[in-house]
Amino acid sequence: MKIAVLIPCYNEELTIKKVITDFKKVLPDAYIYVYDNNSKDNTAAIAKESGAIVVREPRQGKGNVVRSMFKDIDADYYIMVDGDDTYPAEFAKELLKPIINGEADMTIGDRLSNGTYESENKRAFHNFGNKLVKNLIGKLFKNDINDIMTGYRAFNRYFVKTIPVLSSGFEIETEMSIHALDKKFLLKEIPIDYRDRPEGSSSKLNTYKDGLKVIKTILFLFKDYKPLPFFSILALLIFLIGLLVGSPVIIEFVKTHRISKLPSAVLTMGLITSAIMFFVNGLILDTLVKQNNQNYELFLNNYKSTNPVENYTDK
Repeated sequence: MKIAVLIPCYNEELTIKKVITDFKKVLPDAYIYVYDNNSKDNTAAIAKESGAIVVREPRQGKGNVVRSMFKDIDADYYIMVDGDDTYPAEFAKELLKPIINGEADMTIGDRLSNGTYESENKRAFHNFGNKLVKNLIGKLFKNDINDIMTGYRAFNRYFVKTIPVLSSGFEIETEMSIHALDKKFLLKEIPIDYRDRPEGSSSKLNTYKDGLKVIKTILFLFKDYKPLPFFSILALLIFLIGLLVGSPVIIEFVKTHRISKLPSAVLTMGLITSAIMFFVNGLILDTLVKQNNQNYELFLNNYKSTNPVENYTDK
């Protein structure tokens, strides 16, 4: 049984040694991989001295790092954790247990349930952003996952080798969560403690810029995964605007059988036609998505049949 600890890193020389040391104590037989994402400090050298397998990823962004990790590293079970020492290593076995027992394909380290994230994290907008993303994904994708954006997760090989990673930056956690929900992978949340970065260590996450990227990712994934609801909402909004613009025209025509507000009439027809087109596009794309889901299910079945050494009997 091979366990791989995946640590994406960018300028974490103050904390990377402790993270590696802590995980070695908790998982002494695990292989620890540090993917250095163009760090300008001594992160890579310290990681190598601490006994980690160090790989350089030249494409900037956490999503790019995770994509390379998932492609390059072969293991039975995986743990992904940030290199900033905010996630305690002692929860690693709790995250792995449901994966090894076949109860989950991905476990999620939930920072929010026990209140440590809110008390430890000194950036108020991060707390607000986590709640906003949680509520938005909960409504759009009908789930009750508490911590969508946590960077502390465990996976089995089945999940790692079948997820198409498309994000390039900090949106990767959101993408993994939505993909797992849409494709009906087994998920389980494990409450964990969270601790803030040590003094001198700075976050690479830009609250506003990266927050907007996450919101954009959610909306685009909603469009891609659920096109009929997405385009139906757009069609309804445009249709209502068309009715609002066209109401005076309709009232005038009913009373006089004439139309004097020609620009309003043309705009109304354009809006109503656009609404119909959006709805029809939603229907067409919904059919394509269903076909894609069928093909993906066949791909998963083929993956299992061509990887007989993996044990899926508990699923």
